[in-house]
Amino acid sequence: MSMAKKAASGGTKNGMVVVADQQQGHKNCSSYAFQMPLHYPRYKKADYETMPEWHVDCLLREYGLPVSGDLESKRKFAMGAFLWPDQY
Repeated sequence: MSMAKKAASGGTKNGMVVVADQQQGHKNCSSYAFQMPLHYPRYKKADYETMPEWHVDCLLREYGLPVSGDLESKRKFAMGAFLWPDQY
């Protein structure tokens, strides 16, 4: 079967073709491949300062950034990564 037919029959996973998973025999969705999100986060400094930890963790994970440390350090890291210097 050609690569195009495999891609067509395999569908997509997180916007990516599942051909590689099929070739390796993987059929679950637990495999992870980083994909840059479509939009840049549009939060303000005040949003980051009040954002719950689970939300900060999800945001950092979504962009492939480290999710370690306490809540305050995660918030500071997120603000440094996503805010322009004049915004904080």
